[in-house]
Amino acid sequence: MSTDAVGSAWTYATELRAELAASGVEVVLATLGPRPPPDSESSYLPCRLEWQQEPWEDVWASGRGLLALAEETNVDLVHLNGFAHGALPWKVPVVVAAHSCVLSWHEAVRGAPAGGEWHRYREAVAAGLRGADAVVTPTAAMRGALRRHYGFDHRCRLIANGVSPHPAGSDGPTPRTRLVLGAGRLWDEAKGLDALDRAAAKIAWPVAVAGDAGGHSAGHAHLLGALRRDELREQMSRAAIFVHPARYEPFGLVVLEAALAGCALVLGDIPSLRELWNGDALFVTPGDASALASACDRIIHDDDLRRALAERARRRAQRHDAAAMAAAYMRLYEQLRDRERKSVPHDSAFSTTS
Repeated sequence: MSTDAVGSAWTYATELRAELAASGVEVVLATLGPRPPPDSESSYLPCRLEWQQEPWEDVWASGRGLLALAEETNVDLVHLNGFAHGALPWKVPVVVAAHSCVLSWHEAVRGAPAGGEWHRYREAVAAGLRGADAVVTPTAAMRGALRRHYGFDHRCRLIANGVSPHPAGSDGPTPRTRLVLGAGRLWDEAKGLDALDRAAAKIAWPVAVAGDAGGHSAGHAHLLGALRRDELREQMSRAAIFVHPARYEPFGLVVLEAALAGCALVLGDIPSLRELWNGDALFVTPGDASALASACDRIIHDDDLRRALAERARRRAQRHDAAAMAAAYMRLYEQLRDRERKSVPHDSAFSTTS
């Protein structure tokens, strides 16, 4: 299984690896990218990732490394958490899990199609999707993005992401601090945390944001800095409200974590978050700081609504646990295991000798 340690893909991969291991499946985890894994239990191939600037020499080199690792460890199946490597000449069935992509990010965040500088990326993603024996998306919204941007008209398997139970939220409501919490990369326009910082000036309770600020400062919210996962979960177990005013979020593991911790949710009104949380959260137009402040104050001043939202979100979140995710992947793996690797024609968009 390939992953990176840059964003939530690491949480997803390690949760899935742990659950598969509990079922007797040995997972060889290979971490790619500019950031080494936070543990020593996976191979590390330092490289630029396919969505970074001028990555292709590194993408081809890391692809050769993955092929060699698969051969050396005699794997039965390859699970890729990226696109381009799906076009490699694998000898065993390949699953590509689609977590996000540049073209759908650009459409949602910038409000316009990605420019010609992303043409090679588009070709490489399309080739990787065609090369996979199965493609998985965490939401129907992400599936629609693949069809819209890459012309991928084959069947996708929808498997929701999942996490292990939250130690604070699994037994029901716990005492809450008057705190509004956000989490994510402050510099990432997709997360919408700039709107939360502006809204913080008008919200009745203190607002704190956890995550990598990337050199950015906040005018009104208190920045907690980058936290370990257990530290973030602790913050979530205390906060009464969790805000994620995202402009783009194909799934949102951080929202799932907050819901499991027992937070009431205020979310960006985008298709994926509506798909997952409709009826169990308040939604605001991304970028509208005034609407965000109003939504937060509405549930700050209505204890019954806040508690009801928190409980409904917690119950819905319990459906998306890591065990259910792993069971769905196991069914897919078993369907592919005894199948012959499909014949994939050479595609010039991906060449291991480039």
